[in-house]
Amino acid sequence: MPLALFTSPGPLLFQLGPFSLRWYGLLIAVAVLLGLLLSTRLGRQRGIDPVLISDLLPILVLAAVIGARTYYVLFEWRQYQLNWLDALAIWRGGIAIHGALIGGTLAVILYARWRRIPFWSLLDVLVPSVALGQAIGRWGNFFNSEAFGLPTDLPWKLTIPFANRPVEFLDQSTFHPTFLYESIWNLGVLLLLLLLFRRASLGKLNLPAGALSCVYLLSYSTGRLWIEGLRIDPLCLIGTPPFCTGGLRMAQLMSLVLMAIGGFGLWWLYGRHRALPDPSGVTE
Repeated sequence: MPLALFTSPGPLLFQLGPFSLRWYGLLIAVAVLLGLLLSTRLGRQRGIDPVLISDLLPILVLAAVIGARTYYVLFEWRQYQLNWLDALAIWRGGIAIHGALIGGTLAVILYARWRRIPFWSLLDVLVPSVALGQAIGRWGNFFNSEAFGLPTDLPWKLTIPFANRPVEFLDQSTFHPTFLYESIWNLGVLLLLLLLFRRASLGKLNLPAGALSCVYLLSYSTGRLWIEGLRIDPLCLIGTPPFCTGGLRMAQLMSLVLMAIGGFGLWWLYGRHRALPDPSGVTE
C-alpha cells in the first residue's frame, strides 16, 4: 500500500459510555469561539459594541447551519424524497458552505435592521471570522474522510478508507487532500482581510464599508472555483457526481456569481463614485 502524508485517525475523538465527541464538533466549537474573539476585537475598532456581536453569534450559527443543510438537501433531494425526515439528520453529514453564507447573510441583515447597526460595517467585521472558521472547519473533512479530490500520487496525497471511496474509484487508495487546499487558501484570505483592515485602521488605505466583504467574496470564491474542480463529491446542477453532466458544479457556479458580486461591489465603491478629472485641466 502506498504511503501517504495524510491518513485520518477517524471521526471520533473519544467516547465515554453513551457520550462521544467527534473531531468535527470540536473543530466547529473552536472555530466559533475564535471567530467571536476576532470579530469583537475588530468590532471595537469600527465602533460596534462587542455585546451586539455576542448576541448575534447564536443567531448567526443557527441560520448558517439551517442554510447549509437546506442548500445541500435541495440539490440532493433524490436521497431524501422517499424519506424526507432524513433531511433533518444533519449529524449524518451533508452541508454546503454556500448555503451557510446565504443563511448567515440573511441573519445579519435582519439583525442589523433590528438592532439598528450599519449592515455593511457589521458584515465587514464578521467576514475575517468566516474565513478563519472555514480554514479550521475544513479539517473536519479530513477526520471524516470526505470532500476529497481525484486520485493522485503526489507526496501530500490523502489515504481514504475503502468504505469511503466512491464506487468509481474503489481501486484507488490515495486522493487529493482538497480539505487542505481550501484550508490553506482560507488562511491566506484571512491574512489578506486582516492586512487590509489594519492598513485602513492606520489611515493608510481607504476602505469604505462593504469593501472588505467584497474582497472576501472575490478571494474566497477564486480559490473555491479551482479547488471544486478537483473534488469527486460535488453538488451537480445536472447529473450526478463524481462527473456532473456538462461539467456543471453548483459550487463553481456560485463562486462565479459571488466573484461577480464582489467585483461589482468594489467597482461601485471605488469606481462609480470616483470624481472624474476635469478635461480642461483647469482647477478652481
